[in-house]
Amino acid sequence: MDLQRMSVCLTLAILSVGTTAAALAADKPIKVYILSGQSNMVGIGQVTGGGSRWGSEFVDPVLSVYPGAYDSQADYDSLQPIATKALGKFGGVEPTPYPGGGTQIVRGTLRVNTTGVYELRPGYGASTENIMEIDGQEVYRKEPGKAAAHTHIRLTAGTAVPFKITYLNNQANGLGWIARVDIPGTLATVVGQEGKFPYLVDAAGNWVERDDVWYKGVVTATANKWLSVGCGAGANSIGPELGFGHIVGDHHDEPVLILKASQGNRSLGWDFLPPGSERFEHEGFTYAGYKDSPSRWETGTTPKPIDWYAGKQYDDCFTAVHQVLDSFDTEFPHWAGRGYEIAGFVWWQGHKDGGEPYASRYEQNLVQLIKTVRNEFHVPQAPFVIATIGFDGWNLAGPHKVVAEAQLAVSGDQGNYGEFRGNVQTVETRDFWRAAEASPKNQGYHYNQNAETYMLVGEALGTGMLKLLKNE
Repeated sequence: MDLQRMSVCLTLAILSVGTTAAALAADKPIKVYILSGQSNMVGIGQVTGGGSRWGSEFVDPVLSVYPGAYDSQADYDSLQPIATKALGKFGGVEPTPYPGGGTQIVRGTLRVNTTGVYELRPGYGASTENIMEIDGQEVYRKEPGKAAAHTHIRLTAGTAVPFKITYLNNQANGLGWIARVDIPGTLATVVGQEGKFPYLVDAAGNWVERDDVWYKGVVTATANKWLSVGCGAGANSIGPELGFGHIVGDHHDEPVLILKASQGNRSLGWDFLPPGSERFEHEGFTYAGYKDSPSRWETGTTPKPIDWYAGKQYDDCFTAVHQVLDSFDTEFPHWAGRGYEIAGFVWWQGHKDGGEPYASRYEQNLVQLIKTVRNEFHVPQAPFVIATIGFDGWNLAGPHKVVAEAQLAVSGDQGNYGEFRGNVQTVETRDFWRAAEASPKNQGYHYNQNAETYMLVGEALGTGMLKLLKNE
C-alpha cells in the first residue's frame, strides 16, 4: 500500500473511532453531581464590583446641539453649535432633559474618588447608541444595530479629565452607569486584570457559557442554565460549582448536570442532621436527634417543639433534589429520554457547627451524612468529596479547627473508615484564604467574598472527584 492510501486509511480509522466514541457518549445517561452545604456552597464570590448610576463624578457638563443627524465625517469640535445648555443634573434617575433638534454632544470633566480601572456605560435604551471619549481615549461605542464595545480606562482619584459623549440618535439623555472593574478579589479582576482562570472567558473577554454542563439550583442559588457566572447567591456571584463544573465537564464525554441544594447559616448538628442520628446528652441538656424539636432541652424534662426540627434542612434540600430527578425529562427537555446516573456528591459546610457540642460531634455526623445520602439515592459507593472550612487560612483555631480536622478525618486516604477508602476524599482549603484587603468585602465567614477563593475550592473539589472516579 502506498503512503497516500495508508494516510487516508489511517485518517478514516481515526474518524471512525472518534465518531463511534461520540455516538456512544450520545447514548449514555447524563452525569449528575449533587452539591450541598451552607452559605459558601450557595456561593458568595463576587463577579464584579457592580455598577452604579453616575452623577457626582461628572463636573459642569454642557450639552451642545449641532444641525442635522449625526455625520461620522463631521468634525464637531470645529463646528459652531446651534444651541448649548448647561446640564444641572447629569445622571441619577431624573437628569436634565436634552432639547433634541440635531446631533447632541455633551462635554465636561470627570473626576472619580477612587483610583482604579473603570468601565463606562453611557445611556439607557435607545440613548445607548453613542460614542464616549475620556481624555481623548474612546471608552465606549455603540453604533445602531451593533453590540456595544467597551474599553476600560484607568482613572486617578481626584484628577479631573475631559470627557465627551456624542449621541448617534435623537433619544439622547444624561443617564449612565460607571463601574470599577479592578476591585481586588472579584472574578472580573482575577480573570481580566490578573490573567487567572483563562478558560472562563472567550477571545473577546466575555464570560464563557458551557454547552455541556447544565446548572440547576434548588432552595437557594436557583439559577437554571448552562454553566457560567451567576450560579451563586445571585446574578453577580459564584460558588464552587463554577470551577468544579469545568473540571468534571472536561473529564466526561457525556453532558453533566450540577444539581445544587444548599442553604445559608445551617449546621450539620441541627439543621442538616441526617436521618438515623440519635439524641445525646451534654452538660445537663439533651440534644435533638433526627426529627426532634427543639434543638435541646434540660435532661429529664419534656420539650416544647418549635417551628423547626433536627434535620429539616436535610429534608428540604434533598426532597427538592428528588423532585427534580423524578421529573428529569420535564426539567431538562434537551436531554429527554437519555436518563441520568448520579456520578457523585460534594459537601462544603461547617461554619455554623463552630461551637460545642456540635464541633466535637461533627465527625460522626459527617459519617452519618455520607452513608445516609448515598443510601437515599441508591448509590452506596458513589464518590463523595468534601472541602474543609478554611476561614483565616492556617490561623483557623478553636471549634472551627475541630470541624476542619473532623472533615479531614473522614477522608478515605486517612484510613479511619475502611469503607470510605477510594470513594471519599476531603480537600484542604486553608491555602485558598485571601485577606480582606485583597477581597471585595471584609466578611470572613464568606471568605471575604473573594472569587479566587471560590474558584480554587471548586477546582480542588473537581480534582478530588476525578481522583475518586479513577478508582471506580
